[in-house]
Amino acid sequence: MTRPQRWHSHAPTGYACPFCELVAGTDFSPGNLCAPSDLFYRDEQVSVLIACDGFGDHEGHAMIVPTAHHEALYDLPDDVNAAIAVMSRLVALAMKVAWDPQGTSVRQHNEPAGNQHVWHYHLHVFPRWEDDALYRQLRHRVPVPVRARKARELGAALRTVLGEEGRDAAGVVVP
Repeated sequence: MTRPQRWHSHAPTGYACPFCELVAGTDFSPGNLCAPSDLFYRDEQVSVLIACDGFGDHEGHAMIVPTAHHEALYDLPDDVNAAIAVMSRLVALAMKVAWDPQGTSVRQHNEPAGNQHVWHYHLHVFPRWEDDALYRQLRHRVPVPVRARKARELGAALRTVLGEEGRDAAGVVVP
């Protein structure tokens, strides 16, 4: 049985995907706010980067994206969705190692009415502190050097977490 598609792409014609450019390591299109130093993990299914935007006093939340281009939750293959779920747990653990937050939160948005503004699926993972007022904060741009430091810190912590697990999200033994 073929099901009717219940959504459509919101990417404009000729859309240059900033996350695809970052993951591929290609030249960035004008307007791409990513920096090469934002990317700190990549395998065949998922990539992890430090977000260019911060909320409140705590910069350095991570975003997990499928390595291949998928716009929204609706078009994610099940195996990629599962790999993203596993990586969200690993990144949350890495945040505990890197920054010792009091908690973590994840959130994800689809379509304009759902507050999606980059047309490549991404799952946000936030370090949380008591009274951080995360959901009452306005977004602000995080300088590239701060993001680079956060990516190094979280990448090192993720390698520690993956070492504890013995394998990465793709099942590859970590050296």
